[in-house]
Amino acid sequence: MAAVRDNVFPTRMNLTVTKTRLKGAQTGHSLLKRKSEALTARFRAIVRKIEDAKLKMGKVMQNASFSLAEVAYITGDISYQVRESAKSATFKVSAKQENVSGVILPMFQPEVQASGSQFELTGLGRGGQQIQKARGVYIKAVETLVELASLQTAFVILDEVIKLTNRRVNAIEYVIIPRIENTISYINSELDEQDREEFYRLKKIQGKKKERAAATQREMDEKAKLAIDDGNIHQVVDDDSETGVRNILSEQTDSDIIF
Repeated sequence: MAAVRDNVFPTRMNLTVTKTRLKGAQTGHSLLKRKSEALTARFRAIVRKIEDAKLKMGKVMQNASFSLAEVAYITGDISYQVRESAKSATFKVSAKQENVSGVILPMFQPEVQASGSQFELTGLGRGGQQIQKARGVYIKAVETLVELASLQTAFVILDEVIKLTNRRVNAIEYVIIPRIENTISYINSELDEQDREEFYRLKKIQGKKKERAAATQREMDEKAKLAIDDGNIHQVVDDDSETGVRNILSEQTDSDIIF
């Protein structure tokens, strides 16, 4: 698979900006990784609680069914009396929220109120004890049901959030960070190439300057040599005039000869 990088112009400013992006991506990856680990730990704890709640729910519902069967055997059908006696709810559920690593989980809590005089006449003739026992067992069953519903809701929410967080972690780890690192490598290679080209250019310029200086120096040496040679020629002419030897190249005119 070919390396993927961002299309940026290779400058030192872009290199600094890209390194800052890499640092931010690494920090975000670390934070998301910790969040995923914390949510996973809570998710596993909820799974264990759900398993225990389901086992407890089976036993409680079994006891509730047996209690209802006892009531039906002793008192007969009392559903009509219960409906007539019930004026207001004695079992209510309140909802609260719990923050787990930035994830809001709803928590349901049961609130059992005293029945008062609503069911004091139910089972007055017979089976009153079995009715109260069945009522207490069913209250425990509903409390267990509320607890299980709360755990199941948190289970579903955490499952979705953990999947989303893991996808983000994998995207940062296997897509974003490698792309930024490839971009940094590309910028570094281009900057190194530019430095080599600049060094080669400066080296050529320095060589040209040295060649020009050497040529200038040779020209000056040649001029100086010519000046020295010219001075020697004048010196020779002056010496010949002093010794009486006439220089045929001079501008002196000869005297006329009369035969």
